[in-house]
Amino acid sequence: MTARTTLTSTFVRLKLSLLRNGLRQSGGRRFAFISSAVVVLLFAVLQLLGLIALRGHEHADAVVVLLAAVLGLGWAVMPLFFPGGDETLDPTRLVMLPLRARPLVRALLVASLVGIGPVFTLLLFIGSVIAVAHGPAAYAVAVVAIGLGLLVCVALARAVAAANIRLLSSRKGRDLAVLSGLVIAVGAQLVNFGVQRLGSSGLGQLDPAAEVLRWIPPATAVGAVDATSRGAYGTAAAQLALSAAAVGVLVAVWARHLDRLMTSPDGSTLRTAGEKAVRERSSAGGLARLLPGGRTGTVMERSLRYVWRDPKTKAAWVTSLAIGLIVPVFNAMQGTGSIYFACFAAGMLGIQMYNQFGQDTSAFWIVAMTISSRRDAYVELRGRALALLVITLPYTALVTVVTTAMLDDWERLPEALGLSFALLGAMLATGAWSSARYPYSIPQEGYKNVAPGQSGLAFLSIFGGMVAAAVLCAPVIALTVVVRVGDVGWAWVVLPVGVAYGVAVGWLGLRLAAPRAAGKLPEILMAVSKG
Repeated sequence: MTARTTLTSTFVRLKLSLLRNGLRQSGGRRFAFISSAVVVLLFAVLQLLGLIALRGHEHADAVVVLLAAVLGLGWAVMPLFFPGGDETLDPTRLVMLPLRARPLVRALLVASLVGIGPVFTLLLFIGSVIAVAHGPAAYAVAVVAIGLGLLVCVALARAVAAANIRLLSSRKGRDLAVLSGLVIAVGAQLVNFGVQRLGSSGLGQLDPAAEVLRWIPPATAVGAVDATSRGAYGTAAAQLALSAAAVGVLVAVWARHLDRLMTSPDGSTLRTAGEKAVRERSSAGGLARLLPGGRTGTVMERSLRYVWRDPKTKAAWVTSLAIGLIVPVFNAMQGTGSIYFACFAAGMLGIQMYNQFGQDTSAFWIVAMTISSRRDAYVELRGRALALLVITLPYTALVTVVTTAMLDDWERLPEALGLSFALLGAMLATGAWSSARYPYSIPQEGYKNVAPGQSGLAFLSIFGGMVAAAVLCAPVIALTVVVRVGDVGWAWVVLPVGVAYGVAVGWLGLRLAAPRAAGKLPEILMAVSKG
C-alpha cells in the first residue's frame, strides 16, 4: 500500500471516528443526528422519485440543470453560514501536521465524501441524470457526470472554507453564521415567489436560465448527459471537460490556500493594540458628534453599537429590515399587494423595542447602577427609543414609497405613511412597557432567543404587546376607513394625525414604563441575567 493510499484511508477513518465520537457524547446529540439523517435521506429519496417521474417531460432538462446549479450554490455558501457544522472544514486544525498541501488535499477530498450532505447530493444527481438520460451513450456519460458533479460541489465547499477560514473563526464570521436565518427567510420568499410564477406560467419559463446555467459547473455535468441524449456529442464533451477543469481549478485553489495557512501567520494577530485603540476612538468620536449630548446621546450610541456589534441583535435587525421589505414588495410584484402592506415594515422594526433590557443580558447590571430615579429610567428608555427611530423612521418611509411606486397608488401614500407612523409609535409605547413588565434573558451562545423557563414571559412580552399596539392604533385605523369609504377628499389628513398620534402614544408609553423600570430594577436584573 502506497503512502498516498495510506494517508487517504487514514483521513477517511478519522472522519468516521469524528462522527462516531460525536454521537457518543450525549443521547440528545445522537437522537438529533439520527433524526436529521432520516429526514434528510427521506427527503432525498422523495426528490429522487420525483426526478425519475419527470423523465420524458418536455422541460425536464431545464429543471435538472437548475437543480444542479442550486446544489452548487448551496455547497458554496454552506461553509460561510454553518462553519461549525463540520469540524473537518476547518483547515487550521491540520496546519501542524508534517504533510504537504497537495497530498493533504487529496486525502481530505475523499474524506469529504463521507457524510449526510454528500449522500443527499449524490441521490439528487442520480435522479437528475436519470430524468434526461436516453440511450446507452447517455447512461455511460451519466456515470462520469455524477462523479464530476459531486466532486465539484465538495471541492467548492472546501475551497470556500479554506479561503475564508480567517473570517469564519473571527467575530465577523460568527455574525455571518447567525445571519444564516435571514438567508433562509429570504430564500423561502424567493422560492415561494418562483413557485407561484411557475404555477401560473409553466416550466417553460426556466428554459432561458437553464441555457446559461448548463455551462456553469456543476450544472455542466448534468447538461452533458442531456446533450448526449440529443446526439450533441461535441457539446457533451465540452461540458464534461468544463466540469473536470472546474474540479482541477477548485482543488488547486484549495491547495494554495491550505499551503498559505500552513506557512503564513495570521495577519489579524500582527496588528498592535495601540492601532486598534486609535481606530476605536476615532469611530466613537465620529458617531458621538451626530448624537445629542448628555445621557440621551450616550444611550443612543450604546444601542446603535449593539445593533452593529452584537451578533444576535444584528441578526434580529437585519432580518426585520429584510422581511419588512420583502412582504410588501413581493406581494406588489405578484399583483396581490396593497399599499397598507407597507405597515409591515413598521411592525417588524417596532418589535426591536421589546425586551430592551434583556438585550443587554448580564451587562444590564452596569446600566442598572446608573438608574436611581424615574427620571433616569425615562431618559434611558427614551434614548433607546430614539436610537431605534434613527433607523426605523427613514426605512419605514422608504418601504412605503417603494410599495406605492410599484402599485402606482400615490393617492393613498399619506394614509399608508400615517398608519405606519402611528403603528410605530404604538409599538414603541408597548415595547417600553413590556420591557419593564416582562423582561427575559437572551442566551448569548447558540441560536436560542429565550432562556429555558422564560418562554411564557417572551410570549406575553412580544405577542401581548403587539395585540396592545394594534388596539392603540384603532383610532387612526378608524379615521383611515372613514376618509376612504366616505370619499370626503381629505385623506391627506391621516398623515399628520398619524404622526401626532404616534408621537403622543410613544411618549405616554415611555412615561408609564419609567416608574416600573425604576422601581423593579432588582427583578429586571435577575430576569435578564438567567441566560
